[in-house]
Amino acid sequence: MKNITVRDIPPELADALDKERRRRGKSLNKTVIQLLGQGLGVPVTAPRSNGIARLAGSWTLEEHRQFEEAVAPSEQIDPELWR
Repeated sequence: MKNITVRDIPPELADALDKERRRRGKSLNKTVIQLLGQGLGVPVTAPRSNGIARLAGSWTLEEHRQFEEAVAPSEQIDPELWR
């Protein structure tokens, strides 16, 4: 990967970048890379993750049983609500 330095960014642009960074919840570096890719029509190949993969397979059988037991009431249909 190549590193670049951009100088003399106008304050309005810097403010807009910071606002977009906060909106996306990403670092300024990742935000700028994504915006450059979008603006130039170049797909950015950074893998996307929702964080769930790190949790996959991490529950014990007992934890799974407890979870199933805890959510079971939310799967019951109340006939009074469907009249």
